[in-house]
Amino acid sequence: MSVVKSCPGLYCGRTDLGNGVWSECGACPRGFRTNDSSYCTPCTEEPSLYDWQYLGFMVLLPLVLHWFFIDMVAIGKSKSGVIAQHICAFTEVVTGTLAALLVLPPTGSIALFVCTPKALSDWYTLLHNPQPDYKETLHCTQEAVYPLYTIVLLIYAFSLLMTILLRPWILTWYTLNPGKKAIYCALYFYPILVLIHTVAAGLIYCSFPYIVIIISMMTSASHFSIKLDQSAPALLKSSISNTRNLVILIGHWLVHAYGILSLTGFKELWYLSLVPAPALFYILTAQFTDPMKLHND
Repeated sequence: MSVVKSCPGLYCGRTDLGNGVWSECGACPRGFRTNDSSYCTPCTEEPSLYDWQYLGFMVLLPLVLHWFFIDMVAIGKSKSGVIAQHICAFTEVVTGTLAALLVLPPTGSIALFVCTPKALSDWYTLLHNPQPDYKETLHCTQEAVYPLYTIVLLIYAFSLLMTILLRPWILTWYTLNPGKKAIYCALYFYPILVLIHTVAAGLIYCSFPYIVIIISMMTSASHFSIKLDQSAPALLKSSISNTRNLVILIGHWLVHAYGILSLTGFKELWYLSLVPAPALFYILTAQFTDPMKLHND
């Protein structure tokens, strides 16, 4: 490889045109990233465990939202219809995820070739276009974290398509279940998720384990707070005897465990023993923070 003059900026590079000829400094082609020598090199790394966990979190977001809205609009309706919609939502998201993995290189395989993020700035190359000698701006915007940015958009697009194609067939079998409202919700939250990802993908990548842990604790407390009887025995009994409450509680624990594993990288697994802590803390202390009792005192 012949030696070429390095390029300004963090993400400007030169592309090999063949016969020892290199392009002018600019953005690397899709699937390439500049190295320290300003050569555009292909993304051939395998995703790290953290990369897979990040993608898992981004897939988990629409799935949980699907289940939440299905459950919210179907309270008091046919259980079989609700379960069928939950299974359908899971199928939609999994199918959309697999489709996104299959269309990206290596095509036809669920494996991925990536350029592993090295800094937060890798997600926002648009903000790092150099201006040599303070004259003309050299535009080198590219996907330096290929394909961790675009794959999420593909997953959401394919998942929404599967929702539109599959969910109506389920609803035709359960006409008494108002599941169409859950589809309308999906038509709203998918664009919102895309907007959030477009703007804050790098921030989410760096902080998603903390986001998972905090949100799981908040939603767990919110779930318990709607119970009329806030005594510890009543909260404990309703969590165990009511199938719906038990499923919601176990779901919170699984999400909380996912956040802990993402944060620790499967190291120091004893932290998993803290998974039930938020729920137990609420159950044991709710009676001391009941606003009705405080008012009466």
